[in-house]
Amino acid sequence: MRITLSFDNGPEPEVTPRVLDTLRAHGLPAIFFVIASKLAADRRPLAQRAKDEGHIIGNHTLTHTLSLGAFEEPARAARREILDAQQILGELSDPRRLFRPRGSSGGVLDDRLLSVDAIELLRRGGFTLVLWNVVPGDWLRPQDWVAPALEGAASHEHSLLVLHDLPTGAMDRLDAFIEAARAAGAEFSQELPADCTPIVRGEVVGDLAPYHRAHPREG
Repeated sequence: MRITLSFDNGPEPEVTPRVLDTLRAHGLPAIFFVIASKLAADRRPLAQRAKDEGHIIGNHTLTHTLSLGAFEEPARAARREILDAQQILGELSDPRRLFRPRGSSGGVLDDRLLSVDAIELLRRGGFTLVLWNVVPGDWLRPQDWVAPALEGAASHEHSLLVLHDLPTGAMDRLDAFIEAARAAGAEFSQELPADCTPIVRGEVVGDLAPYHRAHPREG
């Protein structure tokens, strides 16, 4: 099995450095989808360190408040959560302009994930939309996510695993997960599974119908 590790919702001063230390100790590259509003003066260096150490930085919205299809004003929300966030990321961003939307509760991929306006912005802006196929719920069970993560990864030829560098205590188990995954024969990669990238550099290459619903056009 192949595993691409991704970390959402950081950077966090109490957690992200330890995650980076662990990845460096194992020689593993990963992808960090950061919340742009967290890139204040004291947190931007954390994302810069991740990039300098060979990790990929992606856009995980400006505020992470709602799924893009759940806002009452989806066009305004898309501009703010995608474009304003991307501007803040600036030179930290991967050239493919990776964007990961906020999922519904529990990381569910449903028709609230995107909006028509968000899809159009991603297309016109040349973004790559990055979804996921394994969500072990580390933020819900910080000490008991390793087994679900291994089971989820084993069910896919190539899994894109979502973890969170948040101060929940979950990342205390990252080293154990990596060792267990390698013992099970896993290979780690930074490559993106094709079934998790329905938009690549602005081109729609997958089915987006499950991820948005019609919404009244704003006046």
